[in-house]
Amino acid sequence: MSEIPEIGKISSAIFNEIIYPRLGAKNDKVIVGPQHGVDVGIVEIGNQAVSITCDPVFLVPEYGWERAAWFAIHIIASDSITSGLKPTYLSIDLNLPMTITKDQLITMWSVIDRECQKMGINIITGHTARYSDCRYPMVGGATIIGVGGLDEYVTPRLAKEGDSIIITKGPAIEATGIFSTMLPALLEKKFGNAFVKKAQDIFYKMTVVEDGMTSVGVGRRENGVSAMHDATECGIWGGLYEIGQSSGLGVRVNKDDIVVEDCVMQICDYFNIDPFASISEGTLIVTCRAHAAEKILQALHNKNIKASVVGELTKPEKGMVLVSGGKERRLEHPVVDPFWKAFYGALEQNSR
Repeated sequence: MSEIPEIGKISSAIFNEIIYPRLGAKNDKVIVGPQHGVDVGIVEIGNQAVSITCDPVFLVPEYGWERAAWFAIHIIASDSITSGLKPTYLSIDLNLPMTITKDQLITMWSVIDRECQKMGINIITGHTARYSDCRYPMVGGATIIGVGGLDEYVTPRLAKEGDSIIITKGPAIEATGIFSTMLPALLEKKFGNAFVKKAQDIFYKMTVVEDGMTSVGVGRRENGVSAMHDATECGIWGGLYEIGQSSGLGVRVNKDDIVVEDCVMQICDYFNIDPFASISEGTLIVTCRAHAAEKILQALHNKNIKASVVGELTKPEKGMVLVSGGKERRLEHPVVDPFWKAFYGALEQNSR
């Protein structure tokens, strides 16, 4: 039996061994079922495609309640948008610690309401309570439902050999946003106050909702986007590997073509982590028909979202290939994200 990683999402081996063979009753209305590396399921209801995604409600008070609530809802919405369908309905379960105050709840819920209004998401049901054994940051779970036409969803199975690969914002967006928000004093000693403030601006880039809606706004399937994947745990390398695996195709990517936000490389070097293998909520991997790539890039740039074409999908027998400095090597899944060990180590060091 495969080993379960100490922290973070389970590996594809564990998914295939334990989860995938046991999916309850069969239903022929399921268009996209569970796949490792695919963020949403899609079912056919009537003449519409309905996407369904669920995630923990991940609330970190240390970010500040405004930031924490913003991040919590955008994590969930970012997975939903990878279906290509507009996020429409939210069901949310809040199992809150006894320590939460009324003012904190008001702030949290007001931000969630505000962001849902911006994204056009209606909150339709839920559960809210305080319990003695609940602790931050995992304080519940939520499901977002997206609705659209049967020809409007995208998924890795629609990707084809020759599709271009676009990456937005670049590596370690989430790692940079969290480090700079949680450990500003530590980073100020090394880089100065101006650098830390600039790095903290990256926090509000930890979402792919606008990236995704902008990309599919150019076109879907033969007219544009074939698949999207939010590069969360294990970062860009993990995300690229997963989209290749779930599409059944090979991947060829040039590392030198990937855009990088300011401050990212310095912070990752400081904490001695590989930015391309580190958690990166806010980085969207898009596959699209090659003829649409430039139009998608232009649309993203018009929204001030950094993005670049970094490679293409290839025949499966060509495997996963990473080109760096003109040299080829095999692209492998990191399996364990280096961010967590570095982050908790830094927190311990900072508390001394």
